[in-house]
Amino acid sequence: MSNKTHSDAPIMADEVLSKSEAWVINNKKSIITVIAVFVIILVGSMAYKTYVAEPKEKEASEAIFAAENLFAAQDFEKALNGDGANLGFLQIADEYGSTAAGNLAHAYAGMALAQLGRYEEAIEELKAFDGEDKIITPAALGTLGSCYAHTGDADAAAKYFVEAAEVADNNGLSPYYLLQAGNIYETQGNASKALKLYEQIKNDYSTSSIATDIDKYINRVK
Repeated sequence: MSNKTHSDAPIMADEVLSKSEAWVINNKKSIITVIAVFVIILVGSMAYKTYVAEPKEKEASEAIFAAENLFAAQDFEKALNGDGANLGFLQIADEYGSTAAGNLAHAYAGMALAQLGRYEEAIEELKAFDGEDKIITPAALGTLGSCYAHTGDADAAAKYFVEAAEVADNNGLSPYYLLQAGNIYETQGNASKALKLYEQIKNDYSTSSIATDIDKYINRVK
């Protein structure tokens, strides 16, 4: 059955064209205005990218470099708040939030806060991070899982550990996160969910170091 509707006096192609021409003539001034606005927006966005966005991105990238070094040295307080000469992750995220480096600063800030035991603040920063890469994003999600575990929200913890494993999808991180989630489900008495994750480690990440001992976890929840 056709979905087309038919009127008693169908509009012919020529009539449609005539009506379109009439509409253009009657609205010529409005169309010119819209085009002008579009051109202004286009030129403006190009100018913004060249003279504002790109320099800001460069500034943010340079600023985050020093904070990353402090983070690597496990000086988390200075990595967060700066060392007097360089900005910390919190300031970078605040001042350069619209840049890629500013976004990354949220992830680093969250991980640094978690290391300092400030879990609620860490959760806030980590949730402000928006990433899709295979390195920082799984680490951020895994840290979220850890933070929720520390604050007593086991369901959220397990959820983020599983998500971290899915995003990472490698032998180094995924089995670790799946094991953490499995342990949480096991502690909650949810043997079936724990078993599913333990078997995933055995089947999907069989060459990982965690997989060598996974049978004892599987046998424990069967």
